[in-house]
Amino acid sequence: MTHTHTMSDRRLIKRYLIWCYKTTKEELDRIDRYFTQNVVDEFLFKELIGSEEFKAASGNVEFKKKVQAFEDYKIEKFAKAREKKYSGGDQLRPEYLYLVKRLEAIAAAVTHFLGKKELEQIIESYEKEMTDRILSAREHS
Repeated sequence: MTHTHTMSDRRLIKRYLIWCYKTTKEELDRIDRYFTQNVVDEFLFKELIGSEEFKAASGNVEFKKKVQAFEDYKIEKFAKAREKKYSGGDQLRPEYLYLVKRLEAIAAAVTHFLGKKELEQIIESYEKEMTDRILSAREHS
């Protein structure tokens, strides 16, 4: 027995799949972003320690302390990220693996129910929303 979807059904399916994508992708990003941040942090650290101000024997001591504090922060942040993604060595945590596989299943469902073009639009909308959040964030002081 096949079920034809009404326009109303299609809208509800679309909204639910967007919600599934958003919530799952946010959870995954909360873990994965630290791995991409680490790549950037490593670059930033190398730039800082390569600066004339850092290399100078008579350089600014407070500046050097800030650079060292950044290194400590970077190392600690990455260690915490590894704990969230891996359960020992390179064995993925079941919670993390579930999120990866759930996101793949959601993408397959979007393609099945709404089409490949709609999947691309959902992904693009999500990225735009996340970028807009960053750019519109206000400093709370």
